[in-house]
Amino acid sequence: MIAYAIRQHWSIENGLHWVLDVVFREDEMRVRNRVLAQNLAALNRLAVSLIRADKKNAKAGIRARRKKAGWDTAHLEYSLFDAPLPTK
Repeated sequence: MIAYAIRQHWSIENGLHWVLDVVFREDEMRVRNRVLAQNLAALNRLAVSLIRADKKNAKAGIRARRKKAGWDTAHLEYSLFDAPLPTK
C-alpha cells in the first residue's frame, strides 16, 4: 500500500509538475506578487489541460502543441472552442 501511494505521488509529479517546469518554465518565473503567481499557476494548469485535450495532434508533444496554438490562430480556436480546423 505504501508503494502504491508513492507511485501515485510521483505520477502526479511526472505528469503535471514536470510539464509545468519544462514546457512552461514555471520555476524560472520571478513573480513577486503572491496573488499574481497563483493566477499564473492556475492559467498554466488550464493551458496544460486544454493542450492535453487536443486529440487532433495527439502524437505531438505538449511543447509542440503549445507552439502550434501560439502560432496558428485557427488551431488556438480549435483548442479553446473545439472549432473546426480549416482544410487546406
